[in-house]
Amino acid sequence: MAISKLLIASLLLSLLVLHLVQADQMVPTDGQKGHGSPKIDCGAACKARCRLSSRPHLCKRACGTCCSRCNCVPPCTAGNYEVCPCYASLTTHGGRRKCP
Repeated sequence: MAISKLLIASLLLSLLVLHLVQADQMVPTDGQKGHGSPKIDCGAACKARCRLSSRPHLCKRACGTCCSRCNCVPPCTAGNYEVCPCYASLTTHGGRRKCP
């Protein structure tokens, strides 16, 4: 009887430790958004996104702000907002889309 209680206690303790290890791996670090996803290179992503913009410095600045908040930038130079819903949902005080 004592052996079965010891076995059950060690099994429960093992499950608790496993759960804590998995939870620790899911915690965002370095200001990341999401669940442990790697931080993207916002500079390179925004450079690619804004390469055809008529106002590239303004585009890169707005894109950089959005990228740092959402940790994603839609591919290509325009559109594709469905790939990054957070990026698409950010708006200015006037209600216009903030992210290029």
